[in-house]
Amino acid sequence: MSGQGDVRRRLPSVDRLLRTEGAAVLAARWGRAAVVAALRAELALLRADTEAVDGGMGEPELLGRAAARLEELERGHLRRVLNATGVVLHTNLGRAPLPASALSRVREVAGGYANLEYDLGSGTRGDRSVHCSHLLRELTGAEDALVVNNAAAALVLAVHALARGRDVLVARGELVEIGGSFRLPEILEAAGGRLVEVGTTNRTRIEDYRRSTGPETGLLLKVHPSNYRVEGFVEETTLADLVALGREAGVPVVHDLGSGLIVPDAVPGLAMEHSPRASTATGADLTLWSGDKLLGGPQAGILHGQRRWIDTLRGDPLLRALRVDKMTLAALEDTLLLCRDPGRALREVPALARLAEPADRVRFRAERARRALSARTRDRVVVVDLTSLVGAGSCPDAGLPSAGWRLDGPAPALDRVLRAGNPPVVARIASDAVCLDFRTVAPGEEDELAGRVEEALGAVAEPDGASPSP
Repeated sequence: MSGQGDVRRRLPSVDRLLRTEGAAVLAARWGRAAVVAALRAELALLRADTEAVDGGMGEPELLGRAAARLEELERGHLRRVLNATGVVLHTNLGRAPLPASALSRVREVAGGYANLEYDLGSGTRGDRSVHCSHLLRELTGAEDALVVNNAAAALVLAVHALARGRDVLVARGELVEIGGSFRLPEILEAAGGRLVEVGTTNRTRIEDYRRSTGPETGLLLKVHPSNYRVEGFVEETTLADLVALGREAGVPVVHDLGSGLIVPDAVPGLAMEHSPRASTATGADLTLWSGDKLLGGPQAGILHGQRRWIDTLRGDPLLRALRVDKMTLAALEDTLLLCRDPGRALREVPALARLAEPADRVRFRAERARRALSARTRDRVVVVDLTSLVGAGSCPDAGLPSAGWRLDGPAPALDRVLRAGNPPVVARIASDAVCLDFRTVAPGEEDELAGRVEEALGAVAEPDGASPSP
């Protein structure tokens, strides 16, 4: 037998491990089946890593590895993290944190039964789509509104209901790719529309749309540019011009707004974002946007506009596949209620509060948290000026002055240790240093972040290569 085979034979069997006292302790906590699965997984890893086995791997070590695996599973794969990236609406980190009141509403509604599709007045079957429509009508000025599970779903529903098998006119400069490599042409095709590209990448005039509009035109689509800007020799057809053409041709105009800032005057630097109410006032037949971006609510696709078009969407069979559940509706309704009062929204909607916080206040929190660090850790932490981003395709040009910590030490190792902790800390690396932006570290999270930084700097050698003292 080969040397490699001899090494593998040193590993104990699962049955042998299960007869140990340590395995009995694990089984009492997690159950025998879970312990068996964890032991098998760890043994499979070790059989593929003979060097680890050759270095010595007895029963206590194997049981310890199995216990660590079980504890990791118990924490859950989807976990809370501390966002120190400075990107407020970080798509990879779940975008907008929910307001505390929205969490309470979700708990109340989801913890028992609710009138999701039950009309309490008549005692008959109801319609789940009405739960947020009254607030959306008030906030957007539209005749009616509908909620689906995200903005891409909203676009799919609009195209499927209004332009299936017909032409959808879009400017070439607006053929965007969204997160996860999903591209607008592919979404339109999947929804049953025929894409007609209008104009050129940098210049599109209303006459370009007019020449392409005909009997086969199902809708005119205007798309928010999301994560990029085209500058220089450019020309863009306005929403108002498209609306006028749509009225002339009898074709609905759909405005894919993107972020949907309900309180545009309340957040500095975001005035360039077209608001849902402005889209309605300009005359868009349908406007669609995301609930978990600048609204600061849960993931949702919001559609609002003329009642006849919303009714058409409600009658589309695809709606059932795209509908939202009671938890989303509860969180969205509460967020919309907060947004009726911009001042209250800035205080209680976390995403808006993080965007609106003055830079000097962010720096104050960073400096105060640094003073609470141990002396040795404090020497390796410097408060620096930083620039935060809105994120999620919103205001890509808007950098928000901010502040935070720069950690002294090897960036890759520190970043890895911070991500491996509990809770994980997601930072950013700038100029070969780990930086922690306090704009996205919510008030109340500073002590928790400081504790994780103490651990990370204690575990990673100082820049001169000296190992930290035990």
